[in-house]
Amino acid sequence: MRGLLTKGVGMTSDRTRGRLIDRLLAEGIDDEAVLGAIEQVPRHYFVDESIAHLAYEDRALPIGKRQTISQPFVVALMTKAVMQTPDVSKVLEIGTGCGYQAAVLANVVDSVYSVERIESLSLAARSRMRKLGLENVRIRFGDGFEGWEEHAPYDAVIVTAATSTIPEALKSQVRENGRIVVPIGRGGFQRLVCLDHMDGGWKETYMESVTFVPLLPGTTQ
Repeated sequence: MRGLLTKGVGMTSDRTRGRLIDRLLAEGIDDEAVLGAIEQVPRHYFVDESIAHLAYEDRALPIGKRQTISQPFVVALMTKAVMQTPDVSKVLEIGTGCGYQAAVLANVVDSVYSVERIESLSLAARSRMRKLGLENVRIRFGDGFEGWEEHAPYDAVIVTAATSTIPEALKSQVRENGRIVVPIGRGGFQRLVCLDHMDGGWKETYMESVTFVPLLPGTTQ
């Protein structure tokens, strides 16, 4: 584990976390590294204290600014897809949000670079990473459509908002044999897909029906 484990009590206790892991196993998440990361990262630390008792239910929760923290099953599924990238070490995340997905990734890969378009969320997420001791996560306030070219190429890119068209900048920042994990679609019809960068092109694999907030250009407070 690269970070610190924040203990909980009652509905945020180790026992409650264990029940979440049992649910994920029952839903087909069988990667031990991914399950270990989900168990280690204190999800209640990434939501408002008033809803912390819901943190280990398998559901999305509001985090303000009309954004959500993804349900643990989807986080686990996307993390598993990233881990299946050959020789994965460096990952770019588009859409930091509260930082939960980045924290999970930080426990299974060497480096995570994350871009968030809402400044207040990026500042809060950066503070959480410091307090949890996750030194292998770097967060940037900026336009996710532009990626983070300075540290490219990446082994994998994970997009935590839905888009109908993947920005070309993101594609250009993935190495050959790398992967993009992204929800494709708008509104009520979205598909989580893997795009594998192979032989100069892209091979698309459908994973799951999902619901994400839309990927938007630009930045805001």
